Amino acid sequence: MLRAIYWDGDAIAILDQRVLPQRQVILRCTDARQVIKAIRTMAIRGAPAIGIAGAMALALEARRIQAADPQTFRRKFLRVCRLLKQARPTAVNLAWAVDRVYAAVATDQDADVFALQRRLREEADALLEEDARVNEALARIGGGIVPKGARMLTYCNTGTLATGGHGTALGVIRTAFAADRSLRVFACETRPVLQGARLTSFELMAEGIPVTLITDNAAGALMARNGVDLVLVGADRIAANGDTANKIGTYSVAVLAHHHDIPFYVAAPLSTFDFSIPAAAV
Repeated sequence: MLRAIYWDGDAIAILDQRVLPQRQVILRCTDARQVIKAIRTMAIRGAPAIGIAGAMALALEARRIQAADPQTFRRKFLRVCRLLKQARPTAVNLAWAVDRVYAAVATDQDADVFALQRRLREEADALLEEDARVNEALARIGGGIVPKGARMLTYCNTGTLATGGHGTALGVIRTAFAADRSLRVFACETRPVLQGARLTSFELMAEGIPVTLITDNAAGALMARNGVDLVLVGADRIAANGDTANKIGTYSVAVLAHHHDIPFYVAAPLSTFDFSIPAAAV
């Protein structure tokens, strides 16, 4: 299974998604600024994966901070946290992960610098492991809503390349296909960066899951011909009332699904919820 991000000794290895599927290139990041650049340039993308990258970058940078005492360490560490949060403001998972990792050291007033560095690595590893477990839970729950022989439509990329596990919406599809080999998937190309064409189709084809790539504007015609039984997507941010923000074009697919009375599901971890936003404005 492909991995979007993982530890490579004392560095962070990131699969450069800008050049997929033609080439598989690993970026070896040795400091937080390199990870920030990878996030900003979309070498790594997908809300959960970006959050994981942020947590790992903080653990990596903590080893580089020179400080004689915990107070100086925390002050320098906070600067890195602020830089990371600015790398991708659209995906709330990044800010959530940074805040969580910072809280792990902010509350431990008795620890020395080495203990704080160790604690940060532990927290980053825990976040990665938790995301994989959440993916499994989403897939287990979501798999139960997929009818036998379903024709599913998905948008953007929500698989292993976007998470720390086997995916959110794409994880549901994987689990459903394992139980029912008659399932079919339609992947919207997802312009302008073509995550559906380059990444989702690539992931599904690699696992032998039947996938048909369609242009974004073909989704409505496919639904009108009764070619879609349900839509599964991920999310970049979810408001407190459930309103969802995702890749540009998702709204159009949702409106089309509603018009044609097709179930539309969003699969996302709790870290994607932003409870500071009561509702979205469209």
